[in-house]
Amino acid sequence: MIVAIIDGYTDEPAGLGVPPYLGIYPRYAYGAVKKARKDASVFYLTIDDLRAAFKGEDGIRTKNKTPNFPNTKKILEKADVIVYIGGLHTPGKYLSAVPSQVEEIAEFIRPFKGVKILGGPAFMGSAHAGGTKITSRELLLAQSVFDHIVYGDLEAFLFDYLSNPKDADPFRFRTYAELRDYAIIGAEVVRQFPDYPDFVIVEIETQRGCPKAMGIGGCSFCTEPVRYRKVEDRPVEDVVAEVEALYNLGVRHFRVGRQSCIFSYMAKPNGRVPIPNPEAIERLFRGIRSVAPDVKTLHVDNANPAVIANYPEESRRIAKALIEYGTPGNVVAFGLESADPKVAKLNNLNATAEETYEAVKILNEIGGERGYNGMPWLLPGINIIFGLPGETKKSYEITFQFLKRLLDDGLMVRRINIRQVVVFPGTPLWHMRDKVKTEKHKKLIQHYKYKIRHEIDLPMLKRVVPVGTILRDVRAEVFEDGLTYGRQIGSYPLIVGMPKEVPLNRFYDVLIVDHGFRSITGIPVPINVNRESPKVLQYLPGIGKKRSIRILAKRPFSRKEEFLELVDPSFQEALKDLIKV
Repeated sequence: MIVAIIDGYTDEPAGLGVPPYLGIYPRYAYGAVKKARKDASVFYLTIDDLRAAFKGEDGIRTKNKTPNFPNTKKILEKADVIVYIGGLHTPGKYLSAVPSQVEEIAEFIRPFKGVKILGGPAFMGSAHAGGTKITSRELLLAQSVFDHIVYGDLEAFLFDYLSNPKDADPFRFRTYAELRDYAIIGAEVVRQFPDYPDFVIVEIETQRGCPKAMGIGGCSFCTEPVRYRKVEDRPVEDVVAEVEALYNLGVRHFRVGRQSCIFSYMAKPNGRVPIPNPEAIERLFRGIRSVAPDVKTLHVDNANPAVIANYPEESRRIAKALIEYGTPGNVVAFGLESADPKVAKLNNLNATAEETYEAVKILNEIGGERGYNGMPWLLPGINIIFGLPGETKKSYEITFQFLKRLLDDGLMVRRINIRQVVVFPGTPLWHMRDKVKTEKHKKLIQHYKYKIRHEIDLPMLKRVVPVGTILRDVRAEVFEDGLTYGRQIGSYPLIVGMPKEVPLNRFYDVLIVDHGFRSITGIPVPINVNRESPKVLQYLPGIGKKRSIRILAKRPFSRKEEFLELVDPSFQEALKDLIKV
């Protein structure tokens, strides 16, 4: 039997699977297929493989390295089963991979004879961009192309279907006991991932469902509690076993990101705000490090700021565990969404502005120190959603003033993520969709996005990574318009623009020399001042355009001191160890 798994990339409230992140769905699907049919040949393809095969487009696999499967069409022609995994619920901007939609995959796979199965969050639809309302068009198209649409867990359906097709139930959910084997067997698929082994970061699941939703219901727009009606915590030993399997295969970057709140792992239910369990989280991360001692990245994702604010001592202990066992540059994303209390109440949001402020303060206190890779150890991120029901002109100003307060009080926030709300069927927002403000407030949204980017993001970025900071291990990913774009491997890494072309898929130590609104400019070090272009030299602190011309005239230098004499004296000491001749 030949099975083709096509990864269209997924992005949802509690999970990411867009390269270089390898999500849970392809791994679990691979494991289920192999457990049901050991003799099956399973090929992992990405949507970029299909784009290259059918349209000749460069994707992440074809652009940055040799394709694993240049014979994509032949694989699909011979496949008995074609599994497509997709679903974009929280659309964002991506550096080197673009998620797929059902319309695109339908065009590619419609002619092939294999049994076609749709899995992942795509059954609820995909958002092309923020501010959209999901229509039935995509779902009707899926029904016309796929033989089976899986509404439960894809891995459960695949195992049942390949064991005995008559028993396959597309609505069945697996248990964590059942998942254990799928996860460990499925780790093997990482070998076929385009960024394997050096650049892949693997998403690890610890929990499904939303603890807050169990108490008082979920946020109006969120698909997580719609898909998973109850909260389940994955056993520590199962998470550790999966990490060990991946680590033994050469994976060195992990994000414990598949949960709605890492601070609520194995928490005690308590209405709106569950009571955190520091012991369980310490045991989890201690276990991970025991089987992955030389891990290069161990980060997390979401956290509910209300948990941190209401249980500060327990949360401090958890934050310290994330630092002790994790790696610097870690970020926990806070779902504030809106600082307007009226909007928060109407949409049943996670936390108040005051709770979020207190949570930001606590994480700055514990995690604000700079780590060995150049980034602070553990910082918060803030998620903002514009267009929610109940918003008025005043709502945007309230949210802006909240963010300005964080800045004025000297606190650090790694990122401010601004999205426009997407309306999905089955969410509480679906029943309030006539009150969504994205169209009515279009100009207001644009104005406040601009205002936040210029007046908050830019000075905040200068605080988080000042000029002169050296970021270690920045992977060069893409070259475009005279710039090489790269980032560290991690949960929410900063995009670094290098004003020159450097070989891709290598790690560089980068000196930060300038700031944009959401990205930074950096130069790989050490800098050969005899060979570097004037364009790059003028970025260096203490040089500028005029000095770079004088430097050009006096090259080559035989000693560092000859070069440093041409640099502003206040920067000579800082540059001394960053240059070579």
